[in-house]
Amino acid sequence: MSERKVLNKYYPPNFDPSKLPRVKREKNRQFTIRLMAPFNMRCTTCGEYIYRGKKFNARKEDVIGKTYLGIQVYRFYIKCTKCLAEITFLTDPENSDYQMEFGAIRNFECIRLAEKQAELEAKQEKEEEANNPMKILENRTRDSRREMAILETLEDIRELNAAHASVDPKILLQEHQELKKKMLEMQEQEDEEEIRRIFRNKNSEEVSDDQQVELEESKREKIKLEENEEEISSKRIKTDESKNSALSEFLKNPLINQSSNNALTKSKISSFIKKKPDTVPNEGKDQVKPSLGALSSLAEYSSDEDE
Repeated sequence: MSERKVLNKYYPPNFDPSKLPRVKREKNRQFTIRLMAPFNMRCTTCGEYIYRGKKFNARKEDVIGKTYLGIQVYRFYIKCTKCLAEITFLTDPENSDYQMEFGAIRNFECIRLAEKQAELEAKQEKEEEANNPMKILENRTRDSRREMAILETLEDIRELNAAHASVDPKILLQEHQELKKKMLEMQEQEDEEEIRRIFRNKNSEEVSDDQQVELEESKREKIKLEENEEEISSKRIKTDESKNSALSEFLKNPLINQSSNNALTKSKISSFIKKKPDTVPNEGKDQVKPSLGALSSLAEYSSDEDE
């Protein structure tokens, strides 16, 4: 494929540029260029507003005899979009801006007014300094104080730079690593303490549960022991009452016809004398033995009579 834009042209080997005729050019030649409006303006013929940044096909030419510090001043020609009236403006290299020349009026801009005011104040100060010697002396003292302050700040900066230069970067890195290690150790210790505290609380809760179970069991055992003791005491009371009643009846009857009533007395006494009741074993307590008392002596007396 060939190039879309032909940049390299073919020159034959027998080409002689001296044989080409010299082209005559105009002195103030105009070029057609594409540009944008550099500021907001209003057409003087129709009053149409042209905003900044609107594109135009403009003609450019050099302004003859106008330069600023060797910089050429240029003139641009554009046409109004409504009435096609010609509008011209110039470059202003002194203020790094553009200057309206003909066909339109530039809109008011407060920034430009402030800049002009600042320039006027600077010019007035320069004139006062040139005419008033006291003002010159005041400015000199102010400048000397400012220089002294600047020198002091420079000395402080140099001292700081020297202190930083004396420090070894390896030492700084080691200190930084040590700080990191200490921070990690502190975090690990805090985590371990937190874990221990959590497990301690859990163990205390479990111990409390076990203690509650033990207390309940001990209460139940105490209740059982109390019930057993009550049963044993009730049995003792019954046996004592029956023995007392039998003794009272035996003492009231006379000792006549004992031979005929021996069998009855034996049966009665055997009925009164009972075996030892099977007591419930108590933890840490001795078994209670029932006391026979007078009945044992009666049993011995009856056995002697039989003999």
